[in-house]
Amino acid sequence: MAQYVSTTPPVSYAKKNFALAYVVASVPAPIGSKGLKEDGKKYTVIQFIVMFLIFNLEPNTWYSSAKENNNIFVDDLNEEEEKRQIPNPCRTFLEAFELYPEIMENIDRVGFTKPTPIQSQAWPVLLSGEDLIAIAQTGTGKTLAYLLPGFIHMDGQPVPRAERDGPGMLVLTPTRELALQIEAECNKYRYKGYKSICIYGGGDRRGQINLVRDGVDIVIATPGRLNDLQMNELINLRSITYLVLDEADRMLDMGFEPQIMKILLDIRPDRQTVMTSATWPTGVRRLAKSYLKNPMMVYVGTLDLAAVNTVQQTVLIVREEEKKSYLFDFIRNMQPEEKVIIFVGKKLAVDDLSSDMCLQGLAVQSLHGDREQCDREEALKDFKNGRVRILVATDLASRGLDVHDVTHVFNFDFPRNIEEYVHRVGRTGRAGRSGAAVTLVTRENWRMAPELIPIMERAGQDIPEELLLMAERYQKHKKEKEMSNPRGGQGRGGGRRNGGTDRGQNWGF
Repeated sequence: MAQYVSTTPPVSYAKKNFALAYVVASVPAPIGSKGLKEDGKKYTVIQFIVMFLIFNLEPNTWYSSAKENNNIFVDDLNEEEEKRQIPNPCRTFLEAFELYPEIMENIDRVGFTKPTPIQSQAWPVLLSGEDLIAIAQTGTGKTLAYLLPGFIHMDGQPVPRAERDGPGMLVLTPTRELALQIEAECNKYRYKGYKSICIYGGGDRRGQINLVRDGVDIVIATPGRLNDLQMNELINLRSITYLVLDEADRMLDMGFEPQIMKILLDIRPDRQTVMTSATWPTGVRRLAKSYLKNPMMVYVGTLDLAAVNTVQQTVLIVREEEKKSYLFDFIRNMQPEEKVIIFVGKKLAVDDLSSDMCLQGLAVQSLHGDREQCDREEALKDFKNGRVRILVATDLASRGLDVHDVTHVFNFDFPRNIEEYVHRVGRTGRAGRSGAAVTLVTRENWRMAPELIPIMERAGQDIPEELLLMAERYQKHKKEKEMSNPRGGQGRGGGRRNGGTDRGQNWGF
């Protein structure tokens, strides 16, 4: 069990709303998992000191300011002890980082004036040393919400960097594009000269290994490539004290849970852990319960799946053979300053549609998993820099593609599930900007209509009459099918999409 020793904070840190706590922790060996045997010698008891910034707790102030802070909600998921007080949200950057002038200088240089809702509550929780689950839609500032406290966390470790024998922070993320963008954010807010590297599949493996050997403070990685280096003992993860599972829902969708499990076995169990997600499905809840210790959950608005309300959503009911005509009409009506991401269901269809546009004299780039990494990076660079205003992509671009001036999303093919619809739409209307999304729906997509309608309703969108009728027809068809075969379709999973029923307290199972 961890041993906690409090000491009196230095006089120089005795500010009005702050107190410092020093924690000495004894690290127990992590719990094993079936099929994975641990080398006990690797997990000797390590003594380390963590310095946490504790925010002044004034619950009445927090509750009175909740509405002002754009419906931020905080849940204490502590199941072992009584509920903790909730740290106040920070209304300004100065409230969070008054003691860290270097961070304030970087914020001023970038030009931000006010924290986003998720940042204003995530920072006090993380700077208090708690584990955190942050649920918010794309484009709400989640990356900066965990990066800046991570810098401060590492700065508080008394062990000199040269003696740590490995990185102090690890950010796991689903795609190489998102990993590269997080690394760019690290470089933008560079703190104390911390060195960050990006490890991902498809990149120069030998070059990545050399970067690790040269010494690094922050690793941003996709699970597959990091697991590869870990299994070959090419990277030491036992020095990590600050772990981020970014876009956890996407990592699970992509089947990375086994790799995540293996990676976490090598990381000290008394770490501080952050999990971010845009949705809160059963798989993410299970992951959080397995790997976070009594976390606090911060979410904006609702845990129900919802698209950002800064995006005007338009749904058109069309026939399959009409889709190209609608798309080219849309492109012809685009203004010179507008940018669009066109989402297509299959990689081959991306290439075909891009070729059709090139034949029409349109400047276009494409993005999908079969393209070489250098080609993908060039496509993103051209789109970000404005050399092309049209990007045709698979759902690879629905997560982690951070291009702030995307004005439109065009769903040429409806996504495979409603979660991906939300993430596609979230590629526009980011950071408070307005955007627009056009979605083509065919007869083959009618089963998604009942799920699409509530998403649009929560965002205050007008629902087309044709979509309402489509949903009504599908529900009627489904009911008739169930009545004709009342015992069919249940299987061993109890008829649920994720199979069976999960149980657990306070976790939404």
